[in-house]
Amino acid sequence: MPRLLDPQVEQLISELAASLEKPARFEFVDAAHAAVAALPYQDQGPGLVYRAVLRPLQRQFFNPPADERLAYGPRRQYRGNKLSSAAPIEADGAV
Repeated sequence: MPRLLDPQVEQLISELAASLEKPARFEFVDAAHAAVAALPYQDQGPGLVYRAVLRPLQRQFFNPPADERLAYGPRRQYRGNKLSSAAPIEADGAV
């Protein structure tokens, strides 16, 4: 029978899994439970478990979304005004 984890560690696993896509989410939860259950020092608190096991494990399963902004080039937030839309001012004595 698997050993029950600390409720704070369970909450931490749930929060870390929320940012993952569905297939990776279930794999991460299974891997996290196995990794935490194998720790000899899991009673030290959720902070230690997070730093030692869960943070690197979650990074293995995280796949960042594509940045669609790069496909269309840089965005320019241009809003015209009187100065930029008027004709250039000519200097006195310009030849």
